Amino acid sequence: MSKRILGLDPGLAILGFGAIVCPENQPQVRDHKVSLLDFGVVSTPANTETGKRLCTLYDDLHTLIGEFKPELVAVEKLFFYRMSSTILVAQARGVVMLALAQHNLPYVEFTPAQIKQALTGYGNAEKYEVQQAVARELELDAIPKPDDAADALAVALTAWFQV
Repeated sequence: MSKRILGLDPGLAILGFGAIVCPENQPQVRDHKVSLLDFGVVSTPANTETGKRLCTLYDDLHTLIGEFKPELVAVEKLFFYRMSSTILVAQARGVVMLALAQHNLPYVEFTPAQIKQALTGYGNAEKYEVQQAVARELELDAIPKPDDAADALAVALTAWFQV
């Protein structure tokens, strides 16, 4: 048996996504490998009003959920940078939570430190170390680009490791 996990790195300008298929059993059993379904970003133009940008995220999330049919969604928890960007990210997260609720999808949330710990064994790891771990775990020749997509894959892998 396998499980589809959709990882999301919420943002208003860029929402990263990464979809994986993993064995139902815990990752410590290494006779089964994680498979990459797809990764990418949903982008919204900065010069567009916030409401329309949120609608784009909403519509594209429904498309992604329909395409990947995840059994579990993993979302990066809100991290506070500056108040102005935090509010916009919180609004994008609200759209994510709404879409997940409408599809009756279970979700888990992880802080950046939890993701770093799960992938590198060190909660204060550098972003590049996490990206290298994502590429290694998924047996990719290169680190996924853009960074938001790599972050979303890291969230999805963390869900597999932790759940």
